[in-house]
Amino acid sequence: MLVSWLVIGGCVVGRAVPGTADDSSDPSATIPTGATLVDTASSTSSTSSTSTTSTSTSSSPEGDLALVADLLSGAASPADVLPAVAWSGGWPVRDGERALVVAWDDRGPWSVAGDFDGWAPEPMTAGDGFSWAWVDVGPDPAGLGYKLVLGGTDWQADPFARSYVYDDFGELSLVAPPTDHARLDRWPGLAAEGLAPRDLRVWVPAGSGPWPVLYVQDGNNLFDPEAIWGGWRLPEALATRDPVLVVGIDNTVDRMDEYTHVPDDIGTGVIGGAGDAYAALVEDHVRPHIEATYGSTGLDGVMGSSLGGLISLHVAQRYPGRYDFVASLSGTLGWGKFGLSEPTVQENWLAAPPAGTAVYLDSGGGPGANGCQDLDGDGETEDDPDASDNYCETRQLADALAASGYTWDVDLWHWWSPDAPHNEAAWADRVGLPLDLFLAR
Repeated sequence: MLVSWLVIGGCVVGRAVPGTADDSSDPSATIPTGATLVDTASSTSSTSSTSTTSTSTSSSPEGDLALVADLLSGAASPADVLPAVAWSGGWPVRDGERALVVAWDDRGPWSVAGDFDGWAPEPMTAGDGFSWAWVDVGPDPAGLGYKLVLGGTDWQADPFARSYVYDDFGELSLVAPPTDHARLDRWPGLAAEGLAPRDLRVWVPAGSGPWPVLYVQDGNNLFDPEAIWGGWRLPEALATRDPVLVVGIDNTVDRMDEYTHVPDDIGTGVIGGAGDAYAALVEDHVRPHIEATYGSTGLDGVMGSSLGGLISLHVAQRYPGRYDFVASLSGTLGWGKFGLSEPTVQENWLAAPPAGTAVYLDSGGGPGANGCQDLDGDGETEDDPDASDNYCETRQLADALAASGYTWDVDLWHWWSPDAPHNEAAWADRVGLPLDLFLAR
């Protein structure tokens, strides 16, 4: 399959910092200008949906080795080499029993330390806007950890390492992906459909796959223990369940636009409505890359919370027959009727339900003393002043789907955690429910 991806035309690829599920996140680095689209068919091979991810710890692709040779000789710029390798074999680049580690930062001095040298920092050579070092990693670098060291005291994870894990000291970069335990893979700076660049963070189980695949919004907040409210703590939930490949899709500063299917006005002016473009990003760009790289068993789902729950329902409804399962945790399902009169996701689902897609809906909060109310008579309960955590809209959609032909505990589930707040800690507490239902499909 031929897929076009954005190659970033600057040394720093934009990465979003963790934010709440209701608020847009600010980027921790400026998105560089001068980006150009290139064909990555040469670096990502097309495979069937049951292909397995490569877990080879041998040398990187020949093209990557040629690129870094040009980088070190001055024949190629960091702006070209960084993203090209990041979307090919990944960083660090390996050549036999050595690996090239690069610090994409013009500060210094830099050094590198890891499992391969007893964590004794080795100095890196300063280049034009970056520093580099070839380090000996031995014949089996799978799972070897390393960090960059700035000025001899500031230890940092490599922000562009393909594979990484979290330990007691935070993020730990890996020289090569392990096969005996789970890891995270990073695919930085993906941009398509006119949307801002974002990273993909892929939870890869131990072994070689393929596995069921779950596409989850707000990837910034899923795995990182330092994310807002402690994040979703997905590694904890996934560690006790059958293997599943989880694709975390980062949000951006345009989250309110991208995660909403129609415009609305929540008191600050009209906003939103780029959900179709975001759905196309997931379906036409993220998913082909994931399936070509890691494969799938054919069981595929989509999940999110708050506005992420809303857009997950929109993705599944917009591409009928493509997703076996959708989960919305505390979804903002009244969107469209807060200040305008646009179709809600409930109206869209009742008009054209995607056949074969099972639905999980939940919330915390509750209806308030007077129950769920539709005070403005528009058919939606989004204006109930006493309800919280989108309880009423969630309950309304669940009941409407049941009345339209969905069957409780077969292809429809609703869960209520009374008074649970609207935050990542609450979603982490109950994310095991949709995970179990998805894996049981």
